[in-house]
Amino acid sequence: MTTDAKLEILADAAKYDVSCASSGATTRDSRDGKGLGSTNGRGICHSYTPDGRCVSLLKILLTNFCQYDCAYCINRRTSNVRRARFTVDEVVKLTIGFYRRNYIEGLFLSSGIIRSADHTMEQLVEVARRLRQEHGFRGYIHLKTIPEASPELLAAAGRYADRLSINIELPTEDGLTRLAPEKRSRTIRGAMGRLRLGIDEAEAEPKAPRFSPAGQSTQLIVGADGADDGAILGTVAGLYAGYRLKRVYYSAFSPIPEASQALPAKAPPLQREHRLYQADWLMRFYGFAAEEILAGAPDGMLDLAVDPKLAWALRHRDRFPVDVNRAERGLLLRVPGLGARTVDRIVEARRLHALRLADLARLTGGLKRALPFIVTADHCPTRLLDRADLRARLTPPPKQLSLFA
Repeated sequence: MTTDAKLEILADAAKYDVSCASSGATTRDSRDGKGLGSTNGRGICHSYTPDGRCVSLLKILLTNFCQYDCAYCINRRTSNVRRARFTVDEVVKLTIGFYRRNYIEGLFLSSGIIRSADHTMEQLVEVARRLRQEHGFRGYIHLKTIPEASPELLAAAGRYADRLSINIELPTEDGLTRLAPEKRSRTIRGAMGRLRLGIDEAEAEPKAPRFSPAGQSTQLIVGADGADDGAILGTVAGLYAGYRLKRVYYSAFSPIPEASQALPAKAPPLQREHRLYQADWLMRFYGFAAEEILAGAPDGMLDLAVDPKLAWALRHRDRFPVDVNRAERGLLLRVPGLGARTVDRIVEARRLHALRLADLARLTGGLKRALPFIVTADHCPTRLLDRADLRARLTPPPKQLSLFA
């Protein structure tokens, strides 16, 4: 099989892994005349994959052969798909060749399990080692690590990669046992703990060798095992607290050919994936706890019609309105329509004078949504909060935009 044919198969097979953002990498370049490639620390996002995602990474699998038979995976052992396998040399040559033609700025490399976890991990690490040491590659490298691999191989991966990731796969241990019988939650979390330890040690000692400077991330599948959003957010909150993850990525389950009867026949709505990302954002940057995002929500599921922050505010109208000129930052962050940057601007501006609606209009584009929940020097929405149709007023039906408005 030609390299181009392998690339067609293995790039397509990698599209199901969404955890490939490159933000957070150590800034470096080759302006000193040594090596090639660079990172800017702000993420690589220039080109588009066939399914519409915007990346500028060579995103491939080393192979889509796999010993595991995870029911939800298109590359599972019993799946009837075209198989291919790159050699280490082929991946290195593709990466350098594509970089020199200005196609990419980095590499995202994952793999099915071949022979053993250690053998596969050795191949992944060898690709990164050759790029760094033999070719002086200074671009971004993200390795999908294998939790069953030895600690020595995980440590080696951290020396060469900017970011490491281990997929948690499913939000519950029961779901993992049913749908991925060769995988163990304890093994996955143990490997994530070792990565955190390596990252913490490298950060604590300035002269320590680099170790995954962009941190670690993970991905979980939504809608494959029946777990509700409450279970998902609870698992994610534990992952952030226990392993200092940079990101958790959510991937809506997609039905695959010849699927197991244990899987749902239909994919969950993509809006559910979107709402989970929004809830994740609330936990990371807005001070929300996982349990309070869904407090009072029916069936432990996020509302698909409105974003989680607005849904929370509508269920807790007794907390509002809040005075933008006096309220603490944490309370302002809970106001629909006010983002974290806007809140910081409000806190800074109100030191100079009492803020009015005209001032807020200059600070945020979400003022219309915030109006029922805030008090300013010239606005007090006492009746708005009591309206039975407040939800409908804040969530008008979507309209098709026109090119000839």
